Amino acid sequence: MKPGLAIGDSAVFRLTIGAGHTVPALFPEATKVQDMPEVLATGYMVGLMEWACIEQLAPYYDEGEGSLGTHVDISHVAPTPPGLTVTVETEVTAIEGKFVWFGVRAHDGVDLIGEGRLQRAVVRWEKFVPKAMAKAEKTLQEDLL
Repeated sequence: MKPGLAIGDSAVFRLTIGAGHTVPALFPEATKVQDMPEVLATGYMVGLMEWACIEQLAPYYDEGEGSLGTHVDISHVAPTPPGLTVTVETEVTAIEGKFVWFGVRAHDGVDLIGEGRLQRAVVRWEKFVPKAMAKAEKTLQEDLL
């Protein structure tokens, strides 16, 4: 990771919520979920918060680096229907070697909808990808036995 990222650094990220970000859209094959309200799914809200953190971290990646989510502690406290724009505010709260902690808050223009903290690990893809692929290969071979 390039130098320069500091505790207290903050950023803002926005996304207008569409029908594809709602609870029924999260897992279309889950029949019981299809009857739930069409509001922003918690899974998508957390993903949006992670996306905001990635955007803040990206200028500090060295060539071949990226980051992975390693810890999530988030509350989701208000519904957001499609059409509203969610603003995510991120703040670096700790840097522990390859791990970066963020405080996050999301607002939909009407209510605070979620807040908490996320941790991301900065990794080199050349090390991570082969490990993930080896795991997939091992699983496939076990399924064939």
